[in-house]
Amino acid sequence: MNELAFTKMHGLGNDFVVLDTRKTPVDFDAVSARAISDRRLGIGCDQILIIEAADSDAEIFMRILNADGSEAEACGNGTRCVAALMMAETGNANALIETRAGLLRAESVDDGNFAVDMGPVNLEWQAIPLAEEADTLHLDVSVGELSDPVGVNVGNPHAVFFVDDATAVPLPELGPQIETHALFPERTNVEVAQIMGDGSIRLRVWERGVGITRACGSGACATAVAANRRELAGRSATVILDGGVLGIDWQDDNHVIMTGPVATSYAGVIDASLFV
Repeated sequence: MNELAFTKMHGLGNDFVVLDTRKTPVDFDAVSARAISDRRLGIGCDQILIIEAADSDAEIFMRILNADGSEAEACGNGTRCVAALMMAETGNANALIETRAGLLRAESVDDGNFAVDMGPVNLEWQAIPLAEEADTLHLDVSVGELSDPVGVNVGNPHAVFFVDDATAVPLPELGPQIETHALFPERTNVEVAQIMGDGSIRLRVWERGVGITRACGSGACATAVAANRRELAGRSATVILDGGVLGIDWQDDNHVIMTGPVATSYAGVIDASLFV
């Protein structure tokens, strides 16, 4: 095999290289993932989304590789992108996608947006997971000017910090320190959130295995849940990220629904030198 087709997509600037390997299986390792994700020498992306045959009733299994080569359990913006591809392929207005975090249901909604049920939220310390028992509503983590985060798992771990000015936080400096904090044995995503005067939430994200990202779907979900737990917002919230806006609804059944747009940037082929 000399080349592999790909589609470059993004959800609010959180960008992906999508590879459909159902007909052409390819073995990926961390080295290949880093090569493809490199923004100068490869294609460049936050994550690689690999479409594989599913072992369940889902249309496909979506494997998620971060830019550093590590594997992620869930990706909200990526799920919307792959769901849009599956709906275009099948002609249906909904899709069922299998991930390491479980089965995720998606549907096409008004104005070109897609809604994804990110599944039940996990709030117990073992599920985040944390290295030791702790109150997930007030974690004993303090790095620089950030302290007292809320721990949430939305298929992957998050530490949500509430601040007065999200744009003023030196997240490129503090994010990697918190990501690898000893309390998080599987590392963590890091959110800094500011409650705005109109009730919306301004959010910036340091993504585990990626770094600063323009948007993070699971991070937006985790932040909305954390804000409700702190009695700072209702169960539905508008989350404003660097790349745009997501609508989040934490339902009474503990499932969290994320709604937002997707976009296709371009398609092409990857030379075999990047994945062999």
